[in-house]
Amino acid sequence: MTVHPSLQPSIDAWTHSIEAIHELVTPLAEGDWNRATECPGWSVRDVVSHVIGVESEMLGEPRPIHSLPRDLYHVTDEFTRYIEVQVDVRRCHTALEMTSELDLIIIRRCRQLRNESRGPQTPIRWPLGTSNEQSLERTLVRRTFDVWTHEQDLRRALGVPGNLDSPAAVISRDFLLDALPKVVAKDAGAPPGSAVVFDVHGEQEFLRTVRVNEQGRGKIDGSVTLGPTVTLGMDWETYARLACGRVRPEAVADRIKVEGEPGLANAILREFSITP
Repeated sequence: MTVHPSLQPSIDAWTHSIEAIHELVTPLAEGDWNRATECPGWSVRDVVSHVIGVESEMLGEPRPIHSLPRDLYHVTDEFTRYIEVQVDVRRCHTALEMTSELDLIIIRRCRQLRNESRGPQTPIRWPLGTSNEQSLERTLVRRTFDVWTHEQDLRRALGVPGNLDSPAAVISRDFLLDALPKVVAKDAGAPPGSAVVFDVHGEQEFLRTVRVNEQGRGKIDGSVTLGPTVTLGMDWETYARLACGRVRPEAVADRIKVEGEPGLANAILREFSITP
């Protein structure tokens, strides 16, 4: 256990989720590694490669020297190019090579996290340089969110649902909720004085209201509001898929209940994804 208890929930949740990924992919036949996922341009192998690549960098391993092909349509900017290198370099790897590397990465990262002695507020450079520094505590939350999100990508691609109520799902829920005020007030342009309710059911059940003040800033709370400007209802998996950019609102319209001002509702759903 780390010497800083505030880090332990994220470490435990991350461990649970990445071990679930290992359990999912270890028995796969070679062909199953090529199944498409909801991540644009990425197969099952690519998602696992991404997880391995990021965790190897968290261990301090040097990035591979690798030139990307020019025809990767989903690589559109510096960030996606940065991410894609760790993915593309493993596209020729066999199933055994993938599972062996994942197994080793999990062992090494678990050891590193078990012996973590840095304080929660220690600045961590990740990714793309010092301008993106964040605290160790926030970094571990983001790693938990990322690994759980990719676990769900793999589960949907392989037809093996599960862990929508896991410890990592709870951390991911809170991570996504933190982004709601910006989505509603800034990105969707909700007017001052408006209130937007999110009514989510399923494995993670919650009711949250984003209120926009006179300065146009959003604030989230769990209280009930009378006569909200917009109410959006959906199940937890749909919420997560939308917020993680895995699906467009029109593709899951039958799973979303909209009440109130339709223009604002559409703007919120259009801006709902918080991932690149």
